[in-house]
Amino acid sequence: MKELRRICVYCGSSNGVNPRYVEQAQALGKLLAARGIGLVYGGGGIGLMGACAEAARLAGGEVIGIIPQSLALRERLNELSTDLRIVHTMHERKSLMVELADGFIALPGGFGTFDELFETITWAQLGIHQKPIGVLNVEDYFAPFLALVERAVNEGFVLPKYQQLMQVSTDANDLLNRLSQHEPLAGLVQWLDLRET
Repeated sequence: MKELRRICVYCGSSNGVNPRYVEQAQALGKLLAARGIGLVYGGGGIGLMGACAEAARLAGGEVIGIIPQSLALRERLNELSTDLRIVHTMHERKSLMVELADGFIALPGGFGTFDELFETITWAQLGIHQKPIGVLNVEDYFAPFLALVERAVNEGFVLPKYQQLMQVSTDANDLLNRLSQHEPLAGLVQWLDLRET
């Protein structure tokens, strides 16, 4: 079990249509600051990203934003970041986010959020990292994603044990508690071994 000094939050650069998405992004930012956990995020100042980062910073928390140069020119950079890092590529951004964080939480978002969440889970499956991954299922947003994972398990493309690589909750405090109790999954199996199950 490793201390959670920083959590990387993946979430949308839009607000979404349901006000609860922004509310929960702000609540998570405040909660991270209250628990003394730094926020690592995508660096923008708009959408759920901006809402979460602004709430964390206003509550006195550490906020590390990481954004590629190409997006820095288009998105309103969040001046409330305590540490804003501009990188060259999306790959650099994701690698640095994983490196700096002790765990991950996904909030609602679009393709970018899905990409980051799937890659983080895949890297955990392959043993590239052993950090906890959480999904904050606001307004049941991730129900189709969870159904897809279940389908992949049922169809033999994902081993059932790999469902344990992520924790899912509708409550941010509960999710952080689960992530703080994370124990690395024993006996990780590489994807080639799926043929043997």
